[in-house]
Amino acid sequence: MMTKLEKNILNSFNEVIEHLSNSEGRNALQGMQRGIEREALRINGSGELATDRHPQALGSALTHSRITTDYSESLLEFITPVYKDIDNLLQDLTYTHAFTVQNLDNQRLWPVSMPCYVGDVKDIPIANYGISNPGMMKSLYRKGLTYRYGAQMQIISGVHFNFSVSNELWNNLYSYSGSSLSKSDFISESYLGLIRNYRRMVWVLPYLFGASPALCSSFIKQQETDIPFEKMGKGTLYLPYATSLRMSDLGYTNKEQEQLNISYDSLDKYLAGMKIAIGKSSKNFEEIGVKVDGEYRQLNANVLQIENEFYSPIRAKRVTENGEKPSEALARAGIEYIEVRALDVNPYSPIGIEASQVRFLDLFLLHCLLNTAPASDANQETEISSNLSRVILEGRKPGLELSRNGESITLSAWMNQLFDDLERLSVLLDDGSDGAYHQALIRWRAAVDDPERSISGLIMKELKSAQTDHGYWVKALAETYFNTLNEYPLPESVEQQYRQAAAESIEKQRVMEVETNQSFDAFLAEYFAEPSSEVKTQVSNA
Repeated sequence: MMTKLEKNILNSFNEVIEHLSNSEGRNALQGMQRGIEREALRINGSGELATDRHPQALGSALTHSRITTDYSESLLEFITPVYKDIDNLLQDLTYTHAFTVQNLDNQRLWPVSMPCYVGDVKDIPIANYGISNPGMMKSLYRKGLTYRYGAQMQIISGVHFNFSVSNELWNNLYSYSGSSLSKSDFISESYLGLIRNYRRMVWVLPYLFGASPALCSSFIKQQETDIPFEKMGKGTLYLPYATSLRMSDLGYTNKEQEQLNISYDSLDKYLAGMKIAIGKSSKNFEEIGVKVDGEYRQLNANVLQIENEFYSPIRAKRVTENGEKPSEALARAGIEYIEVRALDVNPYSPIGIEASQVRFLDLFLLHCLLNTAPASDANQETEISSNLSRVILEGRKPGLELSRNGESITLSAWMNQLFDDLERLSVLLDDGSDGAYHQALIRWRAAVDDPERSISGLIMKELKSAQTDHGYWVKALAETYFNTLNEYPLPESVEQQYRQAAAESIEKQRVMEVETNQSFDAFLAEYFAEPSSEVKTQVSNA
């Protein structure tokens, strides 16, 4: 039985959907914009981590807009521009993958989130961005992550999905709401409402798209864990009903950050929380030291060295202008888009994500946006964390129960209610098209009724059927995708664009290094000083 709050939320959602059901509303809904960031480890032909420098043919990882590195020289990151059309978005990402593979000197891309076999964590090379001050700062930030959390955690890969709705939809919703806020404030508060609802429902994403139910035992050989793993083959650890070990305590977690309690109730509260986190000293990180015997170990000893260290399954974002940190951009002009960070790499796609996932994300995020989004108290925050943890570790368990507003509900019942709402949205988005959103819902709703049709379910079914180690299975996939992408026919004009971008990025880094005329100590002091300085733009996406 639904609570009074749930009935009010449902009525509100139905009213908004009804309001948007005319041609103007449908067109406004269909104007979503998306971007994708996909991470992938480079491996050699034996399936081991490639430890050489970032290939020069790919350009400068410091200044290239599409091909860069994340934590390690071995961890590539591919970034698309923003697209309205899903096919164009995925085509762009495919081009980037193909150009990269064709210039990797016979190396492959590891097609899952959890890392390949690593014999010694000391062999994981921290990303090198050259000798300019911005480049050295990016490398030092990663060095700090190594001291704080270890290198192994930092080479976990993921897919980030950037999402925004059209200005036409904002105009429509702003008028419909009758809000007394400015339009900019209305947009920010609405995106924060999306974030609040997303956090309540984020468990849906690892259930459907989680792709790390198993991992190589080498990943945890130096870690303590209470996870009751089972073993398969020579070195595969797994949980029978797990969905995304990447999002468990083995993955991107930070015990220091658990005490921050950053609020999403308003932009002012969010920014205030981030300011405290960046300025709050950590006793554990102080013990590491900042500059020891003349050598830096981390940028500072605060809970967060910089804002990007805040580990969250979703972030509020705005493109920065010259001289801005991310929070300064948000304070200046509000939230522009959101970044979904709860996606494992899909091993069944050579580019880590496929179209039906993108369409589901569109529907899911619109659902989060168009629903009433009440603030959460401490009990609800505990409920959010508990639901997510359950789904991560045992999401495919038959009859699994979660907690919704303090009352038990089965995962399948909750998801079926969600899919009923998403069906209503799909009708609006499919208007005048081929029904692709409806087909995406059919594809993923099948995983609600049969957990083995989720990505994690498919993986475990394959591993158990073949009785093979996870690493062997992934290595075979890497080989298949290497052949596919290595033979992918890049249009001559596209290949030329990538080669030109690589050359221009190398030259841009060279100029930055030649023009460096400030000591690194002074550069860091200026970066962290108030007000912000021009140098910040060059490292704002560290």
